[in-house]
Amino acid sequence: MPDDRELPEGDSPIFAERKLGQSPVPAPQLVSYIAPAAPATRRPAEGDEPPLRPEIGFTPAWYRQQLDIDFGEPFHTNPQYRREAVLAMRGLLRSRFPGTRIGRADLPDEPLDLLTGLFGACSVAAIYGVPIVYAADNWPNCEHRYISDEEVDRLEPPDLERNPHFQAIMDQVDRIAASEGPVTGYVNWQGVLNNAQRLRGQQLFLDLLDAPERAGHLFDCVCRTMIDAASRLHARQRETGFDVRFFTVSNCLVNMVSPRQYEELLLPLDQRIAETFGCLGIHNCAWSATPYLDAYARVPHVAYLDMGLDSDLARARELFPDARRALMYTPMDLTNKPMAEIEADLRRIASEYGPCDLVIADIDAGVPDERIRAVIDRCKRRDDYLCPADRIRLTRPQGARELREPKKGQP
Repeated sequence: MPDDRELPEGDSPIFAERKLGQSPVPAPQLVSYIAPAAPATRRPAEGDEPPLRPEIGFTPAWYRQQLDIDFGEPFHTNPQYRREAVLAMRGLLRSRFPGTRIGRADLPDEPLDLLTGLFGACSVAAIYGVPIVYAADNWPNCEHRYISDEEVDRLEPPDLERNPHFQAIMDQVDRIAASEGPVTGYVNWQGVLNNAQRLRGQQLFLDLLDAPERAGHLFDCVCRTMIDAASRLHARQRETGFDVRFFTVSNCLVNMVSPRQYEELLLPLDQRIAETFGCLGIHNCAWSATPYLDAYARVPHVAYLDMGLDSDLARARELFPDARRALMYTPMDLTNKPMAEIEADLRRIASEYGPCDLVIADIDAGVPDERIRAVIDRCKRRDDYLCPADRIRLTRPQGARELREPKKGQP
């Protein structure tokens, strides 16, 4: 972004690295966001986040057990059907978890976010022609149809103006704009490694050893497509009054490559994405991010970073003091650990890693509501776990600035 871009007054989501004639200010923050029945993604922080903020999400199967919703192809291709389903899911959340912010059901029903969760995590692979496999009670998946050596070598980024899948997304955006006005929400473009694996399968990891140039070419094509698709979508959303100026990379498979391979082949692409959008979230699932933290610290404009409980949380806070951090707490731990052990985890998370989000995604049917409410309540009482010095240290960094979503009707 140009350094001399002036920030508008008020709560506009538009941001720049500095106001005209002023020194640089910290990057805005992102937080975890799980829309009803959608995979976890990120959204702009609002600036009033508690030191330990729970973000709770449920699988499509959890909703389908209680509502007559088919999460198959109609849910992802028919915005009107999806609108009715989202309203039903928001109503269910309000009745089961009153007084909470799960799924952002505490907010008004207009404009509805009908974009987040669209086609799950499959869109980039689908742009390259990989068929989507739908399920009535699950997120979409990609068919295991992988490209050959020769196809990788000839690969070029598709022309999105003529691409059937991307044009289907944009057609839905137009239809959502007609019903909602601002087209709120976020398509999950995934990360370079995740998308490349969906195109190449396990052969990708052999390429990294035997044909790194081939893997690098595939990574470059995928990266260019991610940037092109997101930029076009953001521009169209901006026309409707919803301004998106960040990107999230999902590095769910990063533990399948060595830190050296990440630094040589993938880090430059994450850096390219960060420079393009000026604000980046990095998602790692619930794995250990420790081997990659030093490389991530070389990515500019990081506004969000998550990882699993086995990570070096204190080191992550040291390297990313201004980013919103998040801990991916597994639904298995939520279900199987005694509450005393969960409380011990929360103490450690708050002390070593806070302020941060506690993300409990992919909760399936069978987890008692009381267990979920208990964890939310423990997060509210997080200050009970800390000494006075911790409370001072874990306040939000002075000067850190949030990237706000636009209010309804705000350009």
